[in-house]
Amino acid sequence: MTETRVSSHKKEVVIGFDRPFCVIGERINPTGRKKLAAEMAAGDFSTVEADALAQVAAGAHMLDVNAGIPLADEPAILARTIQLVQSLVDVPLSIDSSIVAALEAGLAVYQGKPLVNSVTGEEERLEAVLPLIRKYGAAVVAISNDETGISEDPDVRFEVAKKIVERAADHGIPRSDIVVDPLVMPIGALGQAGNSAFRLLRRLKEELGVNSTCGASNVSFGLPNRHGLNAAFLCMAAASGMTSAIMNPLHAEEMTAILGSDVMMGKDVNCRRWLTSFREPQAEGADGGRAERRRRRAG
Repeated sequence: MTETRVSSHKKEVVIGFDRPFCVIGERINPTGRKKLAAEMAAGDFSTVEADALAQVAAGAHMLDVNAGIPLADEPAILARTIQLVQSLVDVPLSIDSSIVAALEAGLAVYQGKPLVNSVTGEEERLEAVLPLIRKYGAAVVAISNDETGISEDPDVRFEVAKKIVERAADHGIPRSDIVVDPLVMPIGALGQAGNSAFRLLRRLKEELGVNSTCGASNVSFGLPNRHGLNAAFLCMAAASGMTSAIMNPLHAEEMTAILGSDVMMGKDVNCRRWLTSFREPQAEGADGGRAERRRRRAG
């Protein structure tokens, strides 16, 4: 089965169908976070530092890093943020930008093999991003939309993903270095968004043999109890073949769902990670008390 290998200067992470689900922390992103955007634009990275450390402590295997701030020098800020985050944590990073110059600035300073987020099926984007992926030996997120927009038909989105895989091969990029984002729609607006995503994920696994990811919280947009819905979606998506997600690891309900799906799918050998996470600590002196009772019986 296909394995996508990414690394930092210290650690390698493998995304794959037979591997535990890969959690990509989403919080280093100023989009929709006015305070963080203002801080980063002013050169204050205290929140970035806190978010990086907290996400890894909560179980993130990778971190997505975005510096999309209007009217700011995004290439310079993204490069600086990547260098800072790599000095704090040892997990691999996803370099996230819609600006090609920012992607290249981030790639130029990155230590290891990153995931680049992202390339679409648009011709201009393909010809701008794929050479960078080849040049720096990175892996890339392939988003299933093109010049026609985002189709509600999962079969159309599959064809866009297939096109990106084929074009990447023309640039010498193997499918193992492509992680497809099938574009999960809000279930509150499109009642079949879940079924469409699961169908597409199965095809990506069985027909294209590529790993996959998504912005997990998109599915619950506009609905109450979003974490409950996200948790249900993540379990079902993993069972359909999704191998990673860009999400907030600080939400315990969703992280528990992922750990549980790994157990149920046989990706947590002997339930070790589940036991490590949830086994209740023994009361102080419990072992000594049992040992003393055994000694008394023996005497």
